[in-house]
Amino acid sequence: MPDSPATIPTNPADFAYDVEALRQDFPILDVRIGAKPLIYFDNAATTHKPQVVIDAIQRFYLLQNANIHRGVHYLSQQATDRYEAARGRIARFFNAASADEIVFVRGATEAINLVANTWGATNLREGDEILVTGMEHHANIVPWQLVARRTGAKLRVAPVTDDGEVDLDAYRALLGERTKLVAFVHVSNALGTVNPVDEMIGAAKAVGATVLLDGAQSAPHLPVDLQRLGCDFFVCSGHKIYGPTGIGILYGRMSVLESMPPWEGGGDMIQKVTFEETTFKAPPSRFEAGTPHISGAIALATAVDYLDRIGRERIAAHEEKIATYAVARLSTVDGLRIVGMPSKRAGAVSFTMDGVHPHDIGTILDSEGVAIRAGHHCTQPLMRRLGLSATARASFGLYNTTTEVDALVHALGHVRRLFS
Repeated sequence: MPDSPATIPTNPADFAYDVEALRQDFPILDVRIGAKPLIYFDNAATTHKPQVVIDAIQRFYLLQNANIHRGVHYLSQQATDRYEAARGRIARFFNAASADEIVFVRGATEAINLVANTWGATNLREGDEILVTGMEHHANIVPWQLVARRTGAKLRVAPVTDDGEVDLDAYRALLGERTKLVAFVHVSNALGTVNPVDEMIGAAKAVGATVLLDGAQSAPHLPVDLQRLGCDFFVCSGHKIYGPTGIGILYGRMSVLESMPPWEGGGDMIQKVTFEETTFKAPPSRFEAGTPHISGAIALATAVDYLDRIGRERIAAHEEKIATYAVARLSTVDGLRIVGMPSKRAGAVSFTMDGVHPHDIGTILDSEGVAIRAGHHCTQPLMRRLGLSATARASFGLYNTTTEVDALVHALGHVRRLFS
């Protein structure tokens, strides 16, 4: 079980982006769907795992398995060291100021719920406003609705243009002294829109609002520098950045984390417990009750090592090339309409076809070995805004190729012929 893939040199400067070589790091790409080779365009749902991440998980359970922060024996201490080293590695990956600003959670959804149930429940009052945008996925809508109901705060929504971008004038007009929290996606999972987050964060901070940036779809595609962005919270899921499922991160600026009460209670998050009273550890331990996903955190650190060795700028450039090529090629398909034409796109292209339900598109493409997503993409309000119930979505990862895009377009021709 090597610590690093043979396809990538140690020095990133020596690495030329060779997608065919990178594909060799992902065993699942050799799977065949019937007689067809797998073409995987569902990366916004989850990405596949390079062999080094699979090896890291296997190595932990074969040779390193123990619980953390509890035992005095060798394995426990080694597991603790690796888990905390993973926290430090994630902090460096996102340029957080401290490893203690990284809380391991199950995923972006749990991270947002944690913030809503701790910061939100503590700081929101009747008449306060929570501002989101019209392109949020359900995980960045429902937790705020729930906490608004409990506190008397009001949820407000910045509208989306026909091109699938946030209406920035309307966004600015909605900000005011009542705005206590602003929460929005960095990249839309449904349309691939890259939001102007520098401008949006700056405007929110100017009115004194706390800002949560949802990076579930930006972390896989773009370099993210948390100290430069200046948001108060950032969330993402490990399985979308080539790591395991069941592990994700909540970044919180330390001064904000220190002001927040615990969310879940249990072992390893306490200082002292009596039947009369409990005192709690400082962040991040305060927010990690019980046995965490130890192997997941360690393997996630391996995944970000892998991405950094390729170079996130290189990955972003490759995926931009794929997305641009896909928009151009899909635009040639008879009866196909691309949904959302943002000025900046990352990772995904959504589309519909005249007279064909997106689920039928997905099913027929699957018979051709092409895996896409069809549905509302957990963005029902956005779909309603665009006058749709669903779209077909092709979403890209570091291992996709223009040849695969050509195969997608060819398969869509088959869909067109079946429904003509």
